[in-house]
Amino acid sequence: MLARSRTVAPPGWSRWLVPPAALSIHLAIGQAYAWSVFKPPLESALGLSGTASALPFQVAIVMLGLSAAFGGTLVERNGPRWAMAVSAVCFSSGFLVAALGAATRQYWLVVLGYGFIGGVGLGIGYISPVSTLIKWFPDRPGMATGIAIMGFGGGALIASPWSAGLLDTFGRGTPGIARTFLVMGAAYAVFMTLGVLLVRVPPDGHPPDGRTADGRTADGPRPLAATARVSAHRALRTPQFWCLWVVLCTNVTAGIGILEKAAPMITDFFAGTSSSVGAAAAAGFVGMLSLANMLGRIVWSSASDLAGRKNAYRLYLGAGALMYLVIALAGDASKAVFISCAAVILSFYGGGFATVPAYLKDLFGTYQVGAIHGRLLTAWSTAGILGPLIVNAVADAGKSAGRSGADLYTTSFFVMIGLLTVGFVANELVRPVHPRHHEPPPPEEEPAAVPEKGAAP
Repeated sequence: MLARSRTVAPPGWSRWLVPPAALSIHLAIGQAYAWSVFKPPLESALGLSGTASALPFQVAIVMLGLSAAFGGTLVERNGPRWAMAVSAVCFSSGFLVAALGAATRQYWLVVLGYGFIGGVGLGIGYISPVSTLIKWFPDRPGMATGIAIMGFGGGALIASPWSAGLLDTFGRGTPGIARTFLVMGAAYAVFMTLGVLLVRVPPDGHPPDGRTADGRTADGPRPLAATARVSAHRALRTPQFWCLWVVLCTNVTAGIGILEKAAPMITDFFAGTSSSVGAAAAAGFVGMLSLANMLGRIVWSSASDLAGRKNAYRLYLGAGALMYLVIALAGDASKAVFISCAAVILSFYGGGFATVPAYLKDLFGTYQVGAIHGRLLTAWSTAGILGPLIVNAVADAGKSAGRSGADLYTTSFFVMIGLLTVGFVANELVRPVHPRHHEPPPPEEEPAAVPEKGAAP
């Protein structure tokens, strides 16, 4: 049932059924972005610091990148249904192990379950539909991957209020946290199974639905897939891959630093002012950032189909640095300015994730784009450590020094500006991949010899 050969689409299958299958996985694993809702209850119940309570999230992001890197080739070989099934089992069982850890007050089990086991589910689930979507939509790769990856950004939009509601119902002590993990794990198992059953791969040698032999679609002509054929092994030897690695790492670090600390950050930022923020409003802020993250993935990635991938990243990195500068200088003077700038940064964060598969396709072709994408996500693993570490360490040090409010975060914001500047420079260095890195085309794709002028046909 999980074999790739059992998932080939029959004649007449609509390619528009594939994005919903991908969404069912990404909306579930996108719960990771709502982790900040669990930070205050865990810190209170188990006596953890802000840095310690970030550990399950950090481990999950590290495992996401590592499992995507090492599992990318397996995903390409075994197909999306196998990958989605593995993701569903790991992600859901991770919640169950975390529930056991909370119930027994063994924090290392929370880290093992949510971080390690669940993180494997995150990585395999994240890359599982990407190459499939690009093959179904070679005419609109940015839009196609944006639709699916939008779900990962929007997962917290559902999970944040849902988690807060479950904690309010069950309680914010360790028994309530355990029950919340248990319910969420069971619900996500059911939801992710729908995507496992629905996903299909395009038949070999057949153009996608809605596309004619001349490369046109019902919506008019679109750019065809890149002609480059670069293997994952060769891609690692190109400067383009490592420039994109730096671009993704810096963009993710800048966004994830806010996202992981979102709920306590807005509470700290306006503590002691006339516009203080309570727990419910902080959870709402997390949900709003998730909405910005989600919309950025579809809006900016679709725009990149028209404006180009390099121009899109110029916007993400350049304007993102400007938004951080505004927050750092404005401080706690205006809640509207803080929220607006944070939302823009998170929209660029999401747009960067959704645009990078199409960027990879443009540079390396569709030959092993899923495996290349998986290896590139090690940048996310690095950023998953750097972003929370920078923000939490600076905030913890500030509290020890007696600082409060916006002063807890100003230094980390200037660090993010520096990182985004480095990413901007790396993006400017990206050039087309040299043909020496290309794989030879399959025999059936070899161009026919053109007769010399005057030669017999």
